[in-house]
Amino acid sequence: MTTIASTTGGVAAARSVLDTAVSKVKWRILPLFVVMFIANYIDRVNIGFVRSHLEKDLGIGAAAFGFGAGIFFLAYAVFEVPSNILQQRFGAKAWLTRIMATWGIVATCMAFVQGETSFYVVRFLLGVAEAGFFPGVVYYFTQWLPNSERGKAMAIFLSGSALASVISGPLSGALLSIEGGGFHGWQWMFVIEGLASVVLCFVVWFFLDSRPEDAKWLTNEERRELAAVIEAERKERDAKRSPHASMFSLLKDGRIALFCVIFFAIQLTIYGATFWLPSIIKKMGHFSEFEIGLFNSIPWIISIAAMYMFATLAQKYRHQQAWVAVALLVAACGMYASTTGGPVFAFVAICFAAIGFKAASSLFWPIPQGYLDSRIAAAVIALINSLGNLGGFVAPATFGYLEQKTGSIQGGLYALSAASVIAAGLIFLTRRNK
Repeated sequence: MTTIASTTGGVAAARSVLDTAVSKVKWRILPLFVVMFIANYIDRVNIGFVRSHLEKDLGIGAAAFGFGAGIFFLAYAVFEVPSNILQQRFGAKAWLTRIMATWGIVATCMAFVQGETSFYVVRFLLGVAEAGFFPGVVYYFTQWLPNSERGKAMAIFLSGSALASVISGPLSGALLSIEGGGFHGWQWMFVIEGLASVVLCFVVWFFLDSRPEDAKWLTNEERRELAAVIEAERKERDAKRSPHASMFSLLKDGRIALFCVIFFAIQLTIYGATFWLPSIIKKMGHFSEFEIGLFNSIPWIISIAAMYMFATLAQKYRHQQAWVAVALLVAACGMYASTTGGPVFAFVAICFAAIGFKAASSLFWPIPQGYLDSRIAAAVIALINSLGNLGGFVAPATFGYLEQKTGSIQGGLYALSAASVIAAGLIFLTRRNK
């Protein structure tokens, strides 16, 4: 009895140490990554607020704008896997700081584009600069947090994009009103928001550690316990795979292809709404740039609460694929409904759709994380994200072409709704066989 009590006490003590370590990790890295993601997302999508200004000052039409908005994701797809592999070589601290510094510099250069060609070039370079950030953070979680904690961590991290959408509207609207110094308001917006990322990279360098072993803010016991649990989970996951597993052999796995297709569908809807929502709001009435920004924040405010609610339910009831499917069907209903009424009704419907497509994005990642062999996880996570993010090219490019040729984006909204329904069915095929 004494031995049993002693063993139980030892397990409880170890669990307490682990819980303390995990709590410290989350309080240390999650706020930092959320702030980084906010800056990242703003620099990526702020062109949605200057479409009319680019057309007026530079002659960039709807089709050219859509192509320029989307070409970012082509570069992102090409360079993301190499970037994530280099992060493993150089460490998260150096590599994520480098990524942030270069994207801030390139985002600032958007203020100096002169026409369609330079617009395309700078947007492509921004994709090159940002490549590897998101999957780098996802992989970072696998090295610092136990499996049970990653779902909520992903939801909190992805709330950064929703927070960025909330912040970017009023912020960009206010910056667009600045005139002087030989710059238009849209140029000041790019300069100020881009340089903010450059400044922030110094904070990242100070606070970020590459491995738990480097974390001086953890005690020796906390470092050991955290490393032991994560290593045990890694071995358990690897034991389920072939000892000769490689990235190329896993790419033949049908589930990897499914992950790419599903994430592509999710990103289609997110970026279709992101880049064209300000234009939909302008059709609702005569609003100032700041008022358009405030309206643009509403769907994303709603989605923040929805993401955390869905993550909590998925953790409690343990049917991850089912919750992703529910979220995708909510998105599909919202996008379809946005085609059935006027601009005001369309805006309300997209608010509803945002609940689904943002929740689906955060719920999706724990599924491939739990499936992949840790030895090639970084590269395959980057592959899924890069190929999935091609939806960010297809959606704005298609919407721009449709609007220029037909004067309407209704066909694109139907396609987004259908893509979400298909993805909701495909997600169940990713379940492991018993």
